[in-house]
Amino acid sequence: MKIVECVPNFSEGRRPDVIDQIVKVISSVKGITFLDKEMDANHNRAVLTFIGPPEGVKLAAFRAAEKAVKLIDMTKHKGEHPRIGATDVVPFVPIQDVAMADCVALAREVGKSIGEKLRIPVYLYEEAATRPERKNLANIRKGEFEGLRDEMGTNPERKPDFGPDKIHPTAGATVVGAREILVAYNINLKSDNQEIAKRIARTIRESHGGLLYVKALGVMLERNGAKIAQVTMNLTNYKITPVKKAFDAVKTEAAKYKVEILESELIGLAPQDAFKEASPQELLITNFNPKQIIENRI
Repeated sequence: MKIVECVPNFSEGRRPDVIDQIVKVISSVKGITFLDKEMDANHNRAVLTFIGPPEGVKLAAFRAAEKAVKLIDMTKHKGEHPRIGATDVVPFVPIQDVAMADCVALAREVGKSIGEKLRIPVYLYEEAATRPERKNLANIRKGEFEGLRDEMGTNPERKPDFGPDKIHPTAGATVVGAREILVAYNINLKSDNQEIAKRIARTIRESHGGLLYVKALGVMLERNGAKIAQVTMNLTNYKITPVKKAFDAVKTEAAKYKVEILESELIGLAPQDAFKEASPQELLITNFNPKQIIENRI
């Protein structure tokens, strides 16, 4: 049985009713199994996970983007996480009896449909990228929604792969691609100093000579009136840099500023192998649920 995973990210983390409507259209597609929903108010972002056969996943991804256009207005959106669109990023991941090339084809088909039918500019990234600099999602998101809005139509470097060469007035732009399994992992510090989190993130991320396959940012959270500095990470190859390695690197860097780790969190799902060197408990992951292990859900 061919199985593809799709993990779309939406620029909405504060209105559950909006995300529930998107989940509903995804789940209505025949053959789709909805696995997980994560919402974060500080990041103002939702991460959904579902699996199914390629054709079903393709339809569900398009319907989700179609629904998001009607529900999310980027001109009113603010959050800690970088973003350019209502449906911000749509990655396809090969799970069973599916090659990466199949997911690249899916990404291009869905990207073309979003661009032509919804009139949203679409950029292809990771394995589906048509330009080397667009493999890295951060390059596409540079300047975020507001910066992209100002540059599209005048800067040829911002010309999309599909759709109009101008930002959608409320839905922004969308990034679609194909990649391997990614682990979204955050570490909260016992500090309210965002600059420390930024320095740690800069040191450990691959683009600044840090850990391989690690993307990291330093952001600020607010919880019950308190401010918490966070190092938010994407581990794009957990086999090379597993979660414990990232945890240890942040811990080591934080100690240089005399700061300890408060807790960490797993966003969405992750494979069992990502924790083979340390358990979720040893990594101080809060509210961990065994259902967050992909193998326990499929």
